[in-house]
Amino acid sequence: MLEWVGLANIGYIQVVRHCNHFCGFCSNPTTPYTHTFESMKVLVDDFVRRGYFGVILTGGEPTLHPELPRICAYARDQGLHVRMITNGSRLADPEFAREMSEAGLQLVHVSVYSTRPEVEAVLRGMQGSLPKAFAAVKNAHEHGVEVNINCVINKLNADHLHENIEYWIEHHPYIRHFVWNNLDPSMGRAEVNQAEFTPRLRDFEVSLFRALSLLYKSGRTFRVEKVPLCYMTEFAWASTETRKIVKGEERIVHFLDQKQTVRQTDWEHIYAGGCSHCSLRTICGGLFDRGNGYDPAELAPVFVDRDAIVLRILKDETDPSYRFKSLAAWRADFEQRCQETLEGRAEKRPAGAEEPSRDPNGPGAMARFSLNGGPAVGQITPEGQRLYEAKRRAEAKKADRLGVRLERAELEDK
Repeated sequence: MLEWVGLANIGYIQVVRHCNHFCGFCSNPTTPYTHTFESMKVLVDDFVRRGYFGVILTGGEPTLHPELPRICAYARDQGLHVRMITNGSRLADPEFAREMSEAGLQLVHVSVYSTRPEVEAVLRGMQGSLPKAFAAVKNAHEHGVEVNINCVINKLNADHLHENIEYWIEHHPYIRHFVWNNLDPSMGRAEVNQAEFTPRLRDFEVSLFRALSLLYKSGRTFRVEKVPLCYMTEFAWASTETRKIVKGEERIVHFLDQKQTVRQTDWEHIYAGGCSHCSLRTICGGLFDRGNGYDPAELAPVFVDRDAIVLRILKDETDPSYRFKSLAAWRADFEQRCQETLEGRAEKRPAGAEEPSRDPNGPGAMARFSLNGGPAVGQITPEGQRLYEAKRRAEAKKADRLGVRLERAELEDK
């Protein structure tokens, strides 16, 4: 019998899907769906029933929901670790920061893409957002809420990720954890504005390495999502996908749109032919690219000690959720999970069908699947539909003024 501590699965609830910013690369824009406290409560209860460690309240911009403090308090009362992802616009108000702290918010991810005001303004689609984000960070910290910084890697910030870190270390030294997400070009405005915002992997490789090195030397922690290991080999243990592959974790996202609930248990995506020779192939998530925005030709095999990376993850004192007594025990469990995954893929694939052509070594688009029979996520009401249509009209004007394309409507045929 293999022994380990329980997995620290963390789920996501999209509280709203509208936002007071207008990022040209947003992958989760406005939809007609809305939440009440009762509809969110059902989703919190679902995570509790599954034994999840925590919940992340996100959006859109979650602070725009009037019931946010109430659902935060409810989730905390149920024993969940409560987190939130926000652009910081409302947390810039000290009273709102106090209210969220008193409601039980334990950790906030403030999204800042560039500490250069002119770049952040373009990415946000509005002026003046950066000072509010800085105020939000300060207010949350002063009210006892742990602060992380989230950053989406894109074409406009790819060359100065390290510069951002230098700023945070100098001006907000109490921030100890950072998260990067490489741009997802498959949904929302990101899908239709790829030329303007989707980076090449080589565009950010050097700057990301410098940023991670700065954080590592300063004793801070970090995670990187949707970046193949050949572009962060020295920090492979910090890859979100790699850590979940090694530990066998899952992620459930309650999307406030047509997708509804999605449960992700397979963290592999797209690979190039040479990836089959890579020593890290079995623990690498590959290239996250369901939107055909990247080029698998940028991938290349590396030849480093896989088990050393695995041990670094299993023995991480900051993340003790999964602890095998030996590497041999982990290998036995990992090989069994890999076999079960391969068998599952074969069962899902139509008779006679081959693996996707862009993914000769992995499941590609089969990495995520809807959770049939799960609770309904939000609802479409006449009032919600009316507000959605009004927002679409307003956002169309913003898109025209900013020179970006508006995403396809939520309910139109794809």
